[in-house]
Amino acid sequence: MLARLGRLCFQRRRVVLVAWIVILVATNGISGVVGAAYEGAFEIPASESRDGFDAMDEHFGALGGGLGGSIVFSHADGVDTPEVRAAMEAMFAEAAEIDDLTVASPFDDAMGFHTSPDGTVAYAELALGDEIDQVRGMEIGQRLNVLIPEVDGLTVEIGGALFGEFEPPESEIIGLAFAIVVLILSFGSVLAMGLPIGVALFGVGTGAGLIALLSNLTSMPDLATVIGAMIGLGVGIDYALFIVTRYREGLHHGHDPEEATVLAMDSAGRAVVFAGITVVISLLGMLLIGLRFVSGLGIGAATTVAVTMVASVTLLPALLGFAQHRVEVTRWRGLIAAVLVAVTLLGVGIGIDPLLVAAPLAVVVLVAGFAFAPLRREVPRRAPKPTRETFPYRWSRLVQAHPWAGLLLGGTFLVVLALPVFGLRLGFSDEGNFPESTTTRRAYDLLAEGFGPGFNGPFIAIVAAPDGGGYAVAEQVAAALDAAPGVASVFPVFPSDLADPANAPAFLIRVIPDTAPQDEATAALLGELRHEVVPAAIAGTGVEVHITGAVAANADFTTFLSGRLFIFFGAVLALSFLLLMAVFRSLVVPIKAVIMNLLSIGAAYGVVVAVFQWGWFGGVLNISGAPIEPFVPMMLFAIVFGLSMDYEVFLLSRIKEEYDRTGDTVESVADGLAATARVITAAAAIMVVVFGSFMFEDDRIIKLFGLGLSFAVLLDATVVRMLLVPATMELLGERNWWLPGWLDRLLPRIDVEGPSPGDDDVDEDEPVLVS
Repeated sequence: MLARLGRLCFQRRRVVLVAWIVILVATNGISGVVGAAYEGAFEIPASESRDGFDAMDEHFGALGGGLGGSIVFSHADGVDTPEVRAAMEAMFAEAAEIDDLTVASPFDDAMGFHTSPDGTVAYAELALGDEIDQVRGMEIGQRLNVLIPEVDGLTVEIGGALFGEFEPPESEIIGLAFAIVVLILSFGSVLAMGLPIGVALFGVGTGAGLIALLSNLTSMPDLATVIGAMIGLGVGIDYALFIVTRYREGLHHGHDPEEATVLAMDSAGRAVVFAGITVVISLLGMLLIGLRFVSGLGIGAATTVAVTMVASVTLLPALLGFAQHRVEVTRWRGLIAAVLVAVTLLGVGIGIDPLLVAAPLAVVVLVAGFAFAPLRREVPRRAPKPTRETFPYRWSRLVQAHPWAGLLLGGTFLVVLALPVFGLRLGFSDEGNFPESTTTRRAYDLLAEGFGPGFNGPFIAIVAAPDGGGYAVAEQVAAALDAAPGVASVFPVFPSDLADPANAPAFLIRVIPDTAPQDEATAALLGELRHEVVPAAIAGTGVEVHITGAVAANADFTTFLSGRLFIFFGAVLALSFLLLMAVFRSLVVPIKAVIMNLLSIGAAYGVVVAVFQWGWFGGVLNISGAPIEPFVPMMLFAIVFGLSMDYEVFLLSRIKEEYDRTGDTVESVADGLAATARVITAAAAIMVVVFGSFMFEDDRIIKLFGLGLSFAVLLDATVVRMLLVPATMELLGERNWWLPGWLDRLLPRIDVEGPSPGDDDVDEDEPVLVS
């Protein structure tokens, strides 16, 4: 099927190219007209927090579980001076006219709880409706920033992540710059370099438009676009790299461009579809968690991967039809221009303007090539070494000569890197981790300075007394909360019925911890209040108390996800095991693959914990230690397992091919490793630079994904593929390919490699999956 598809796209290349251009433009055009509806709020699972928010909605209306923020302002002479008060009251009045926004002025607070004890900092509470999405929140934030008055000595900041400006990432430009260099070094051809990048850009661009459209149909955070771009660029370039490599092998074996394309599609194309579907299934497995935020991340990333995979097997054959034999030719003008383009992209990505002069220089080189003969000359190509004279072959034989040393060395290295995982603390980093240049961070710091670190993450205790007479109990609860160690202050009891407070059905108590929202002590305090302090205070009273608030909701969200992590891990591992067993007709190979993948991803987790939780090398990345967001391990696991499956299939299928041909368990490993080392190294290098480039972003979560993914791929392509695989294959020998006969008959047959480049005939009707 893929062979016929490749031939069709090759022959109808103009139609296919125009179709993809139309799809790209139409998708993004429609999404621009319709608009995106990203939603950043977490869906709170069944928990005490959700019960508390439900009670707030029922009894306190606007004070309920809607989204919100604050307008924080400070002045050294005090916030109640006539000039400051007049300016801020005017701002509050204008802000109150914004649709969907409710403003509670601190000047209306007779108790003075909205003003710091020294009178220099105050804040107005902002409340939004439940249906407000991130896009609308950012629009309101922009309008609020315009309203900020200009008064000497007055500082005004807008607090709340929802109001913060979302800046599209620029780090992918840095990744593209390095990808150009890696591809040129790998292919030795400028045109062969451009094909994978073009396919990846089409896939990512179309995927971004689709994600924006899908955000109107299902809950999806704007982070999904960034994660989709990160993964799409990496897998898009990698998938196209595998196909172009097989295409060039076909040309080298004497096939014409069309037959080489068909052969590449029927071999590497199968592996690409297999790997792409595996990644998509792994990501969509996040829907099983049952939370809209997590599902949105999975759907967004899976959408981009799926589009990129389709582009690799349709657009790429069409582009090969245009390129044909020219992928083998590189002239000096093209090589120099490509390097200058990479320098330009690097300058754009890291903001160094002098590097942008490389762009006009690239144009000058291309134009000069028409008049200056040396620039038109072909770049000489080095003759490829025989497989058994290459470094990868010699390396494999070295490891195979000392397999126990290789196994112990590689295994120990990964285990040591994974040790920090035992100290993993899942949770949400607070707004104190935003870049210092943002108004969100500055508002957070002002509140912490004026009211204490815990003021940014208060607990809300809801005392429910539906039969009335609960006021005394609420006062009793407030006193117990105030006396608890770790509590900085407790606001007075606020009844839901101000006309008859003694018989109000519900009461609200705001509790300020001593510590910041992300602090481990704050999480411990929440557990103590829920399980010890409150139960003791209400024993025998018949009332219910729910401790809720943003910090409590984050803690419950973390607990919910933590309880489902290992179920998700088990499902992905089982899928990987079954697929590899069907592909390689072996019981041992998939068991080894699962164990080695667990080691590599465990090591990547360990690095993430050491850097982002413990704060090691935090100064380099401009971060401080904080908990690891609970959805991150799940996303990393799904992505890395899907990506490592690609390398696994590519390497082991070559080893199996050599073993089936020669029956030699020793040389087949070395020959397979040597045959695939170059393309796997190039693919991994591209993944590492693309993912690693996202560490230049300001957003902490994006940095975290960049480090985790790049490190996981690096370990998988080096320690696992170059050390553990040859060592374990040597130790197990013939047992690597053992499979019970009864199981062999039950398993479907999956051929993901197809014919080799030297085959003359391709069966275009041969299916990928044969029962």
